[in-house]
Amino acid sequence: VFSDERAMHFCIEVEVALAAAQAECGIIPLEAAQTIAACCKLELIDWQRMKSETEVVGYPILPLVHQLVPMCGDAGRYVHWGATTQDIMDSALVLQLREAIQLLERDLKKVRASLQKLASEHRDTVMAGRTHLQQALPVSFGLKAAIWLGMLDRQHQRLQELKPRLLVGQFAGAAGTLASLGSKGLMVQEALMEELSLGVPTTPWHVARDNLGEVVNWLGLLTGSLGKIALDVILMASTEVAELAEPFVKGRGASSTMPQKRNPISSELMLAAAKAVRQHAGLMLDAMVQDLERATGPWHAEWIAIPQSFMLSAGALHQAAFMLEGLEVDSKRMRQNLDLTKGLIVAEAVMMGLAPYLGRQQAHDLVFEACRACHQQGGMLFDHLYAQASIRELLSESQCRALTDPTQYLGSTGDMVDRALAASRALDD
Repeated sequence: VFSDERAMHFCIEVEVALAAAQAECGIIPLEAAQTIAACCKLELIDWQRMKSETEVVGYPILPLVHQLVPMCGDAGRYVHWGATTQDIMDSALVLQLREAIQLLERDLKKVRASLQKLASEHRDTVMAGRTHLQQALPVSFGLKAAIWLGMLDRQHQRLQELKPRLLVGQFAGAAGTLASLGSKGLMVQEALMEELSLGVPTTPWHVARDNLGEVVNWLGLLTGSLGKIALDVILMASTEVAELAEPFVKGRGASSTMPQKRNPISSELMLAAAKAVRQHAGLMLDAMVQDLERATGPWHAEWIAIPQSFMLSAGALHQAAFMLEGLEVDSKRMRQNLDLTKGLIVAEAVMMGLAPYLGRQQAHDLVFEACRACHQQGGMLFDHLYAQASIRELLSESQCRALTDPTQYLGSTGDMVDRALAASRALDD
């Protein structure tokens, strides 16, 4: 999409559409517009000449027009009529972005579908929830996948909301007044946007670049969400945790010196892409500060940030689609890790279970003592709890065991997963 050839293809498309719009509005002869449409061919471009002239001019449109004019014979006099370089480049860029977004949406849909599947299949797969990298309370892997899904659902929603603001063409002439077309400027503008199936700009946006700043910052949000997923997978795939593994492909993630290694390559690439796109998002915000009616350097910064941001985001989505579709989830290992603390992970559950009888603070103190004994002497939390006569007076053995069972302290986890899945699937309808 962002190759030189494709960029010039879109510029030619805009030039042809402009001629058609001007013919419709009576600005140029219909025969000239038809000749321009028939004769302006990408395959006739002399790329070496384009390169050398662009290096001199600083922009590719004048060199392009130099080649299109002779292609069209006598009709060549009407090529680029009343337009300015940035009109063509901005409208062509929006056509590029429309095509690029379609590719991103395709992979975003795949990623969301994989997360829907993971959330549904692992709705009740219990694992240790971790805060500050320490085991905190039981959660389900389905809830974790649903949280990931919720982020990407919101990115999908944001994209649909920004499209009408982004997919707007540019045609306003040298200083944004369309003076070269007299009283028919807005008529031509509307006809051109209809030809290109783009929105009509309310005002020129030659130096009002919030639309482009928004889409690249959306890419920053998108890759930020993918980066969070990647970091979770990286941590959970570590040898000591070993709850997740990326899909096995022979040789993928291998080490040149350590045959046993299976590195989380997709996640690492996603994380790196997220960091790079964030830098470009900041650059696009800086590039919004443009001078007067035409920018000096800020416009050129977009030429770096926009293509690279889209390519990095596409790469991150591609890796996410591959990784999540084949993600290996070890539910047995999750349960083993959940039991590492011998029941301490449900200390809150026991405290809340005792609180109605003793009051919250006294319940907290009793459970604290049991936890301390567990740390110092080893053994299960249940054993140290039920060794206390005050607890035996309040709870039966089965009641106490139920309080120390991590699978019984998931709160509204299942309902949250169901709600997240329903909301996500509604977006696909």
